[in-house]
Amino acid sequence: MTPPPSGPVCAGASQFATRPSFTAHASHASYPSFTSYVRARGPVLLRTARSLTANPSDAEDLLQTALAKTYVAWERIEDHRALDGYVRRALLNTRTSQWRKRKVDEFACDELPEPAGLPEPDPAERQVLHDSMWRAVMKLPERQRAMVVLRYYEDLSEAQTAEVLGVSVGTVKSAVSRALGKLREDPELSPAR
Repeated sequence: MTPPPSGPVCAGASQFATRPSFTAHASHASYPSFTSYVRARGPVLLRTARSLTANPSDAEDLLQTALAKTYVAWERIEDHRALDGYVRRALLNTRTSQWRKRKVDEFACDELPEPAGLPEPDPAERQVLHDSMWRAVMKLPERQRAMVVLRYYEDLSEAQTAEVLGVSVGTVKSAVSRALGKLREDPELSPAR
């Protein structure tokens, strides 16, 4: 297990508590404990905000809003040991509100803009291709045919195919490569290209 990183996860987290936008308001705050809380826990809370949004600027704005809500409720918070939970809940609620308020453009129209689906291939043509492919595989030497069948029809890995046939993985790779080359050159399969 790798040890947790010693530094901040995001680039601006170490300077978070010393940023002018936080210290200017916090130094004049009527709650010195709020100021010390923001300085001590700011980087951790910023990492939490970063997990809620991909943009670092949005994360800082989100945290700023959550801390403003926390500041307003500072007197009502009875257990200051649970402040991280309170701020995290404020982060989550704020982010959810932002997500709900985003503008979604909807337009009414007479016909649904359904994409035109690709035409389904004719089952008879698929069967002809399948039969042609199988005839071409049957023309391969027995060892190559066995490897192609195990790799592509039975969907075994190269290692599993090598184990079943008692050969090396390199042998499977080279034999399958030669077999695929022969299949590409088979004249019966040329219309399928």
